[in-house]
Amino acid sequence: MKKEYDFENAKRGPVIPSQGKTRITIFLDDDILEAFRSRAEEAGRGYQTMINDALRMYLGKASRPVDEETLRRVIREELKKTG
Repeated sequence: MKKEYDFENAKRGPVIPSQGKTRITIFLDDDILEAFRSRAEEAGRGYQTMINDALRMYLGKASRPVDEETLRRVIREELKKTG
């Protein structure tokens, strides 16, 4: 290891992005954000992590096919409303 280094011609290298996370800007309703913040504080977690988990859970449910039991339940509920 040298005693001194010459940084006169040094150039900044590229910033290595973290894997799996992307910084975004998003507009949320004030009441939604406040609800996530208060729930996160109660749980001792970060509100952004909680929003991420909610989105992941929603997408997981949306991508699953509807099973027969759920379909029958929904049809019965709708028939009761009309009948």
